[in-house]
Amino acid sequence: MRLTLMWEARAAQGRGAELLEWARARVLAREPVRREVLRAPQDRVLVLTWWDAETFDAELPELPEPDAELITRPVHRWRFESVE
Repeated sequence: MRLTLMWEARAAQGRGAELLEWARARVLAREPVRREVLRAPQDRVLVLTWWDAETFDAELPELPEPDAELITRPVHRWRFESVE
């Protein structure tokens, strides 16, 4: 099965570029099939990683929480299964 992990965070005021660079620099324990980093208004950063996995709840490397001073709230995380 192909799983997509979604990681989304909102930067503290004026720290959007720093959060974006933080997310881009994170090295995972192993390489995903694909990785994409996006940004949005209000200094939001989104990282999507695609993985080949046996089950929906498979153990996969995920981005950690940044330092609390860099974000306005806890990171949001979701898993999606490809249906196409």
